[in-house]
Amino acid sequence: MYRRSSGRFVHLPSIYGLNLLVFLACAPAAPAEDGYRKPPQAVMDILNVLPPPTVTVSPTRDYLALLQGASYPTIAELAEPMLRLAGHRINPQTNGAARLPRLIGISIRSLGKGEPHKLPLPDGARIGMPSWSPDGKHLAFANTTGAAIELWVADVATAQARRLANVRLNATYGQPIHWMPDSRTLLCRIVVADRGQPPAAPKVPTGPTIQESSGKKAPVRTYEDLLQNAHDEELFDYYFTAQLALVDIRSGQASLVGKPAIFASAQVSPDGNHFLVAREHRPYSYLHPSAAFPKEVEVWDREGRVEFKLASLPLAEQVPIEGVPTGPRNYTWRPTEPATLVWIEALDGGDPKKKAEHRDKVLMLKGPFQGQPVEVAKTQQRCMGLSWGEKPGFALLRDYDRDRRRGRTFAVNVDRPEQQLRLLWDRSVRDRYGDPGTPLMKMLPNGHLVLWQEGDFIYLSGPGASPRGDRPFLDRFDLSSLKAQRLFQSDAGSYETVASLISTEGPRFLTHRETPREPPNYFLRSAGDSSGEALTHFADPTPQLRSIKKQLVTYKRPDGVQLSFTLYLPPDYQPGQRLPTIVWAYPLEFNDAGTAGQVSGSANHFTTFRGISHLFLLTQGYAILDNATMPVVGDPETVNNTYLEQIVASARAAIDKAVDMGVTDRKRVGVGGHSYGAFMTANLLAHSDLFRAGVARSGAYNRTLTPFGFQSERRTLWEAPEMYLHVSPFMVADKIQTPILLIHGAADDNSGTFPIQSERMYQAIKGNGGTVRFVSLPLEAHGYIARESVEHTLYEMIAWFDRYVKNAPSEPATPSPKTQGQACSVKSEGR
Repeated sequence: MYRRSSGRFVHLPSIYGLNLLVFLACAPAAPAEDGYRKPPQAVMDILNVLPPPTVTVSPTRDYLALLQGASYPTIAELAEPMLRLAGHRINPQTNGAARLPRLIGISIRSLGKGEPHKLPLPDGARIGMPSWSPDGKHLAFANTTGAAIELWVADVATAQARRLANVRLNATYGQPIHWMPDSRTLLCRIVVADRGQPPAAPKVPTGPTIQESSGKKAPVRTYEDLLQNAHDEELFDYYFTAQLALVDIRSGQASLVGKPAIFASAQVSPDGNHFLVAREHRPYSYLHPSAAFPKEVEVWDREGRVEFKLASLPLAEQVPIEGVPTGPRNYTWRPTEPATLVWIEALDGGDPKKKAEHRDKVLMLKGPFQGQPVEVAKTQQRCMGLSWGEKPGFALLRDYDRDRRRGRTFAVNVDRPEQQLRLLWDRSVRDRYGDPGTPLMKMLPNGHLVLWQEGDFIYLSGPGASPRGDRPFLDRFDLSSLKAQRLFQSDAGSYETVASLISTEGPRFLTHRETPREPPNYFLRSAGDSSGEALTHFADPTPQLRSIKKQLVTYKRPDGVQLSFTLYLPPDYQPGQRLPTIVWAYPLEFNDAGTAGQVSGSANHFTTFRGISHLFLLTQGYAILDNATMPVVGDPETVNNTYLEQIVASARAAIDKAVDMGVTDRKRVGVGGHSYGAFMTANLLAHSDLFRAGVARSGAYNRTLTPFGFQSERRTLWEAPEMYLHVSPFMVADKIQTPILLIHGAADDNSGTFPIQSERMYQAIKGNGGTVRFVSLPLEAHGYIARESVEHTLYEMIAWFDRYVKNAPSEPATPSPKTQGQACSVKSEGR
C-alpha cells in the first residue's frame, strides 16, 4: 500500500530542518543492557562447530592439501592495532593485512590410497592460503605471529614443514609469495631492512590539509579508509614500501631484486628472467584508494634493472563512473611464451557513454621489448580480459556491453591478428539458464595458468541452472563445431560440483558432493561413473539440523515476472501449522523479465549455517523464505525509477505464496537483509504494511551520501535528484512505524555503507517517534566475524523477531499511518 501526500515529493526544507534538530537534540538513549549477549543454546551448539576442511589439488594432480579453517576470532584479536591507509587495513605490528581469513591446519594426502598427514605447525599458527610449487612438490605459505609474518615451506612427500629464518614478509599489498618457474625459488615481498621507526604523528599540526580541483570532472565513489593528511602519507610510505627478494627454499638465502618500492603488482615472466612490476608513487589522493595512485609499469631483469617501461600512469581521478583509465591496463605475461607482454588500452577515452566503433584494443610485445607492439584484437565493447590456451596462439577474449548487460566470448589467435574473432557465446550476464560454464584451468610447469585444452577441446564447469534448480555440470566443448558434450551432471537428489579436472583420460575429475542429509565430501569420479571414490569422510557436525525441511518454490508477481525462494521449515514443523515467517532477500537489477524470472539456487545443499546467518532463526521455530528474489527490471539507465513499486510487489507475492502453501501466518511476517538488502528492508517498511518488524544490517539509507551512484545506478545525484531522494528511506523516516532493528559494524569498510548511515537513520526514526533499536558493533567491518559480535548479532535478531513477530499481537497496537492513506506516494522521475 502506497502513501500519498499533498506534494509531489518530500519537501526538502522540512526534512533537512528535521535532520538538523535530530543532529542537535537526539543523542542516543542509554543502553538497556551492557556487554555482549549470547543467543539460545541451540544456536551456540551450532556456532561451536569448526568449518569442514576445504581441498586444493597439486598442479601435478597427485596430492591433495586439506585446509582447516579457523573458527571465529575473538574481539581481542579484532582489537589488535590497525591502520587504515589508502583503502587498506593493516596491522602495523605484523606489517600485513588486518583480519584476513586464516587456516589453523594443513594436511597432505596422496590422491591414491593413504591417509592424510598433518603438517607439524607451531601452536597458535595463523596460516595464509598455501601456494603450490609448479612441480607440485612443495607448498609455500605465510604464518602470522604477534610481531611478524614468517615464510614457511612444506615438503609434500614427507609432510614436513619448516620456517625459512630471517625472512620477514611484507603482506600489506597483495600476495607476498610467488613461485619461480624452477620450483626452488620464491619471489617474495619482504620488509625493508633498517627502515627505522615508524614516523611519529606530529604533536602540533604543521598546517591545514588542502585539496584542490583543476575544474575537470573527477567523479568518485564513496570509499572508506582513505589517506587523510601528510602523516597518513608518511605511514603509507613506511609500511607499504617493500623489497623484492629471491629466496632459495633450500638454503633460505635471500637475494635482493632492485630498489624498495610500493608494488601494486610484481609478476614473474614464464621463463623466470624478468619481472613485470607496477610501482605506485606520489602524489597521492585523499579521495581514492591506492589502486588509483600514479604508477610506473616496468619490466625488470633479475637484478632489478629496468629493461622496458610500459607506462607512466597518472592518478586515475578523472575516470568516468563505470569507465576505465586510459593507457595500458590488465597488463600481464602471455603464459605460453618466454617473455611476451600483453595488455589492453581504451579507444574511447575510457568513457562508456562515448560513441565509438571499438572501445578497446589488445596489444602484445615480445621480449626484448623493442619496436612497436602488435595489435592482436579490437573489441566493440569493453574488453574484460583474456584466458590463454595451451595451444599456440589460442585465447578466449571477453567483452561486455554495459547498456544491454550482455557478455560475449570470442576465440582468437593472437599470432594471426588478421583473422576475424570467432564468436563462441553471446548472452545476458544475468542469464543463468544459458550459462555455458567456466573454462577449467591448469598450471604449466612454468607456474602460469592456461585453459585445460586437449586438441580442439576445452572443459567447462557450470552451475547448471534450470527451472528446477541448480544441477552443476562438466562439459567437453569442441572449439571447431561449437558443440558441447555433457560428461557429468549432478543428479536430481544432490548438489555436486566439479572441483578440479584430474585427467582428460576418462576423463577423471574431483567433485564436491552434498545432499540435504549428507555433509559435503570430495569424490574422485570418471565420466559415466555413478558412484565414484570417496576421498574424504567428513562426519555430520550438526545432526540436530537434519530434520529441517526445505524446498525450492516458484511463483509470479502481478506483472508476470517469475519469482522464487527456498522455503526452510524448522525441525519440529508439523504439516498445516502456520508459522511466524522471515523473508530474507537482496535485490538485483535485470534488463528483461525473462532473465529476472530465472530460478536461483538448489534445495539439495546440506543444511548448515555459520556466522550471522539468518537461518539460525530456524532453531527458534521460524519459517524462512530464503533468497526471495526481488528483481528490479528495466532499462539500466532508469531502472531505479520503479525500484519501490517492484520490491513491494515482489515482497507481497512471496508472502501470498507462503500463505497459500499453508506455512505462513500472514499476521506474523518479518523481513531482513544485509547491505543492499538492508536498504531494501527499510524501504519495504516505509512503503508497505506487509511486515511486523525488520532487521537491517550494514545498510545505506540516505542516497545523497552516495551521490556518484550506488549499486548499479549510473546517474549521479545531480542528474536524477528526485530519484535519489525518492528511494532513500531516510527521507521518509517519519513513515517507518514498523519496528526496525539496525545493526552496523562500527568500522565498516564497504563503499557507501559508512556507519553514519545507520547512526543518522536511527536518529531520524527515533526523532519521529518510530520503534527502532541501533546496535553498533565495535571494531567490526561490513561483515561481522568476532565470536562475541556473531553471538550478539544472533541474540539481537532472535530477540527482535521474537518480540515483534513471533509474539506479536494479532493486530498492530497502533494503526499504521500507511493504513490511513497518509503514506508518501511512490512516484518516479520521468514517469
